[in-house]
Amino acid sequence: MIVGIDLGTTNSLVAYYTEDGPKIIPNRLGNHLTPSVVSVDENDEICVGETAVERSLLCPETAAQVFKRSMGTGKKYQLGSRTFTPEELSSFVLRALKQDAEAYLNEPVEEAVISVPAYFDDKRRKATKRAGELAGLKVERIISEPTAAAIAYGLYEKSRDTRFLVFDLGGGTFDVSILELYDNILEVRAVAGDNYLGGEDFTEILEKDFLEKMGLDVNKLDRKLMAHIRDQAEKCKIALSSGREAVMACMVDGEKKEMSVSYRDFEKECEPLLERIRRPVQRSLSDARLKLSDIDEIVLVGGGTKFQVVRDFIIRLFKKFPDTSVHPDEAVALGAAVQAAMKERRKEVKEVILTDVCSFTLGTEVVVERGRGIFEKGHFCPIIERNTVIPASRTERFYTVYDDQTKISISVLQGESRFAENNLLLGEISVSVPKNKAGAEAVDVTYTYDINSILEVEVQVISTGEKKKVIIKGKDSTMTDEEITERMETLAYLKIPPKEKEENKLLLLRGERFYEESTGEDRMALEYLLRRFEDALDSRDSGKVGQAREELQAKLRELEQI
Repeated sequence: MIVGIDLGTTNSLVAYYTEDGPKIIPNRLGNHLTPSVVSVDENDEICVGETAVERSLLCPETAAQVFKRSMGTGKKYQLGSRTFTPEELSSFVLRALKQDAEAYLNEPVEEAVISVPAYFDDKRRKATKRAGELAGLKVERIISEPTAAAIAYGLYEKSRDTRFLVFDLGGGTFDVSILELYDNILEVRAVAGDNYLGGEDFTEILEKDFLEKMGLDVNKLDRKLMAHIRDQAEKCKIALSSGREAVMACMVDGEKKEMSVSYRDFEKECEPLLERIRRPVQRSLSDARLKLSDIDEIVLVGGGTKFQVVRDFIIRLFKKFPDTSVHPDEAVALGAAVQAAMKERRKEVKEVILTDVCSFTLGTEVVVERGRGIFEKGHFCPIIERNTVIPASRTERFYTVYDDQTKISISVLQGESRFAENNLLLGEISVSVPKNKAGAEAVDVTYTYDINSILEVEVQVISTGEKKKVIIKGKDSTMTDEEITERMETLAYLKIPPKEKEENKLLLLRGERFYEESTGEDRMALEYLLRRFEDALDSRDSGKVGQAREELQAKLRELEQI
């Protein structure tokens, strides 16, 4: 059986598909939520979940939590005498979920669909997959949390075309995704987020406020007391979601210290965090070229959306009430279970095509001329922009900079900074070019990016026709070279320049014919639309090509009726 797993920052869940739909599998304590906390006990054995939470309050130096934020990094966690990576800690949580599922279902569970934040880059996604494999699971697919949530809400079964925004605020990460449903296709239009923003940050506000008002120096408090204060801050935050005032009380050196917190004061202190939430929402709308009024539904996901201060902010921001028909803590796991059922080809599940986007821009380093022959290195040139629907292929042409240059090196970068050094270096490929004057030699660089996070980079020297190709799959990929080659061959159609496709050639020819037959304003309009269509074809952006094609076709239909 393939199960769906929501590997969360604060809590994790596992679900499976039944004849009655997806269902959460209770853990060994009968609860749906398993805290994503790991501890090492006095016998050097691993504890996971609620047991680890209790140990973290008694022996905080033996426990780790919120390690999902560090996935894909080199960070180490010291638990007693043992050291672990974030992937290893995550694998313990996944193994516990696997064991709970096997005990509940009374059958082996060897495969899983695991969710990740939409804004996780390739390193974090591969680290998540590696954690699953360390837990003894074959990871059938990594699915973005907002897409999984959309499936859980049944949005893919709606009868009409729908645009909706998934607002996913978990314990440690924040994602906003805009998805569009048409026919049986669920397309991600744009994603944005913050890998270091979540419900834990709202708890931290109360924690810091308490320390300040009580005159406590965090550097003089032991870890056990800090864990107690953190626990009470979390309870106070929850209490403020059901009332206009709450009291945070802690025992410090045998003395009970209390702090009264009003909802209005807490909301005001949260304004910097709420502003951090606003920015990704605005960026996703901008990338999708949409306005707030274009969004049909708002879907809430993640435990952080249960807090009243967050919900009030959402209502003010979107000027509409969000959909809360599915429990926000469970939506992602339920959606992952539906995706698992799709992988199993279960007849009860309506098949839906899920498209995804490239979360980060892929590009290369270039030299920029500053005038009078002065060149500045280190600039970033995007090739596949973030939020491009994948799989995708894009080509850019680059020229030699110096006289008698004999080599062009293409550094493969991922990120959003305009400076190359601030982006993630994925690989490099170099080709030889004939000696010539500056700007006389050129290469075409083609990036082809697959939904499995496989990037093919091809460089062709224009004057000699020489080609070089490299596959960047990351050291943690489990696909063989043969499987990758086969996959890239199936994407060969993406590499055909749009201008070479028969339907586009035909439309250009029809447009040229009508241009010759027209005069006045019609001719001017056709010239504009033809140029716009050619520019879109050169960009290889399927969205731009489709829009420009529709506009040109509409004008030609209008002229045909005259």
